[in-house]
Amino acid sequence: MKVKIGNYPNWFGPYQLAEFLCFWAKEEEDEYGMKRKPEWVHNFGEWLAHGSIEKEDLNTRRPFLRKKERAQTKLYDFLTWIHSKRTRKIKVHIDKFDTWSMDYTLAHIILPMLKQLRDTKHGYPHIDDADAPPHLQIKDPGDNWGNEEQLSLFDMPICNPEGISVKKDQWDWILNEMIYAFECKLDDSWEDKYHSGEYDWYSEPCAWDANGKPTLYRMKEGENHTAKTDWVGLKAAQERISNGFRLFGKYYENLWD
Repeated sequence: MKVKIGNYPNWFGPYQLAEFLCFWAKEEEDEYGMKRKPEWVHNFGEWLAHGSIEKEDLNTRRPFLRKKERAQTKLYDFLTWIHSKRTRKIKVHIDKFDTWSMDYTLAHIILPMLKQLRDTKHGYPHIDDADAPPHLQIKDPGDNWGNEEQLSLFDMPICNPEGISVKKDQWDWILNEMIYAFECKLDDSWEDKYHSGEYDWYSEPCAWDANGKPTLYRMKEGENHTAKTDWVGLKAAQERISNGFRLFGKYYENLWD
């Protein structure tokens, strides 16, 4: 397998062009402490984009509330056309042996990506309460927390009485369960902790033909057989692995940052 996936193409429009042309202009801190180019550079970008300068207000910052769309310059249209021709470069070559154990092959790619997403994420999706462990479930949110529809729409953080950000902790827990499942997929020895002792087996005939020749054997424990298996723990671990893969499938479309 050979996979080469490039970065997403960055948008380069009139405002970015204005900042490029005014490269000497030093950044200034705005009222929120964010560094940005001076206002006149932004106004220059406004002129390049729309042929005029308008003071920003709520309607211009949030396009879905605009009363009317502003006209765009030929330059804006040209830069938009250039951007539409730029695509993310993706090359994937699959060998036949990659699908012999496809689940194992993909785990090598998925596991480090899940770990990076867990460590660098900036948000969390709406999560079904039943997918979280009992201590992270929202049992009685109360009227001041809003209803479920509001929470899924605005993705508002909610806290239990202990002050835990439940939605964030739920997503952290689910990602860790996915990671655990894929770690076990790549670890052939994950079952070893549930086995102890030594095996001592021997075969003993238990059926014979008319000539007295053995036709069937059974396995019996020898004197030095001390092997034991924690079947309860092994079953619990396997159920956790299966649930991790179930969560991966269910929340696959939420694996973004």
